[in-house]
Amino acid sequence: MPSCAITKRTVDTATPRTDKPNSDLYLWDSGRGSVSGFGLKVTPAGSKIFVLQYRPRGSRADRRYRIGKYGDWTPDQAREQARKLRRIIDTGGDPFELDRQEGERRTAEFLKGLHGAFSEVSENWLASYSHHNGRARSVASLKAAKLAAAKLRAEFGAQRIDEISRAQLAAFFDSVPPEKVATRRSLYSYSRILWKWAAARDLIDENPFDRLPPPDSAPSRDRYLSDEEIAVLWAASQRMSYPFGPIVRLLVLTGQRRSEVMGMSWTELHRRERVWIIPAARAKNRAAHIVPLAPAVILELDALSTSAEWPNAGLVFTVTGKTPVSGISKAKARLDREIAQVASIAERPPIAHWRLHDLRRTVATGLQRLGIRFEVTESVLNHVSGARAGVAGVYQRHDWADEKREALEAWAFRVAGIVLGPSQSR
Repeated sequence: MPSCAITKRTVDTATPRTDKPNSDLYLWDSGRGSVSGFGLKVTPAGSKIFVLQYRPRGSRADRRYRIGKYGDWTPDQAREQARKLRRIIDTGGDPFELDRQEGERRTAEFLKGLHGAFSEVSENWLASYSHHNGRARSVASLKAAKLAAAKLRAEFGAQRIDEISRAQLAAFFDSVPPEKVATRRSLYSYSRILWKWAAARDLIDENPFDRLPPPDSAPSRDRYLSDEEIAVLWAASQRMSYPFGPIVRLLVLTGQRRSEVMGMSWTELHRRERVWIIPAARAKNRAAHIVPLAPAVILELDALSTSAEWPNAGLVFTVTGKTPVSGISKAKARLDREIAQVASIAERPPIAHWRLHDLRRTVATGLQRLGIRFEVTESVLNHVSGARAGVAGVYQRHDWADEKREALEAWAFRVAGIVLGPSQSR
């Protein structure tokens, strides 16, 4: 095989073999500063590749190692690389074996990074979080978890979860506008659950939430609507068509949570028994909740039914026929505009600084004013607190069914009196 000093000139002038057009041509380095086994391969297609030919220790056959293509490597760079490889070979190493080990190391590192990337960890956590003790999470809880995970992914993306520092998380929570206290608290709560889940699976060595205090709590709200405000709200709801007008009125009459009313299905409603049974999967405290239906509620549902009998399937409030109604923020904004119109016509003040959730507090306050027992009010609202919490909740099994019906019917009568006036509510 021909030998010569491997220089830019000899590489540029090297051409494929003419005596054997289908064979490679090899030029081997020689002369001062040459490296034994370093050479240039010229393929029949004209590609020029630097190689190193050597015999591993203990082997009877030569091996030919590819350094790289001319253009990616200069002759001097390729010779220096060959010199480094020669030192490895002379000490008993093998470039091919080193490449294999490096490939395995990079693959392991890649997989480790992939499984530790926050985007993947958050998806795995959501899949795990969707159920607890064999039961599906509530729609509201799962929605909040998905929202928190999405915001965290937008912030941390492909960053490994074990590289996300406490300072980064603190800055992330601080980036939430100060007035959105509830949003910040929710993000913190679900983030802490996620990191605890990751710690249990050894995806992190140290949990940053162990030394990351929670954000300040939102001040406790005591807002409820006055009788005058209830009258304005009711009139405004009647100016809104399906689905949000009826939703608002059912919130006023039942005192149930917004997500429970908006997700109501006809299968949960029983006209003959005059009850609405919210299944455990949709109830916030994970226990089925029975809501007696006052006559005013039945009239609202009769108006929504497509026939004399209530449907036995499907959602009560839906625009797609498949999913519960959404877009509550836009609907609330429209409701506020209708409230302003009604208040202006009636020469009453508008309803200021109120939320839909305040309607539950309004119902609770109204029941209190009607002289309803606290335990009954708690049962109507499906609260596991106060009289129904702790030891009392374990041993007190009375469901207050009759008392709840009396309370809600009394409240509906009270609302009618507010809306129509005492003389027309009878």
